[in-house]
Amino acid sequence: MPTGLLTDEAAEQIVATCRTAIGDSLRSITYFTRDDFEQVYLREDLERDADLSTFIGHEWRGFKTAQTAYENSELGDYNYTIRVFDNGFLVRVTSDSEGIFVTTDGLTVKDFEEVATAINVFLNDREIE
Repeated sequence: MPTGLLTDEAAEQIVATCRTAIGDSLRSITYFTRDDFEQVYLREDLERDADLSTFIGHEWRGFKTAQTAYENSELGDYNYTIRVFDNGFLVRVTSDSEGIFVTTDGLTVKDFEEVATAINVFLNDREIE
């Protein structure tokens, strides 16, 4: 799976962070930038047939659109997106230069908040380095 976007250590850190927050409900983890992506985790009972390049394009545009649309809103800063599907959920956490989306089976709102917060910490720590 590795493409060289992330070090092995960074990929392992993302997986450990998400597994800790989500547990066995974790389906997949994809790290992305504006130009590239790397699926860092795929649960072994799932097939590797998703069109990730289309997902990435949509998620990147979706982040930029949401960030711009809600700028200076009384709701506060945009934090993350949850998408609900028939067979699971997608949580997207994005900074100005990179992002991660995680797919899951059913979770509670508290679980979503925990994983989004943990991913934000990971992305913010990477910006400092």
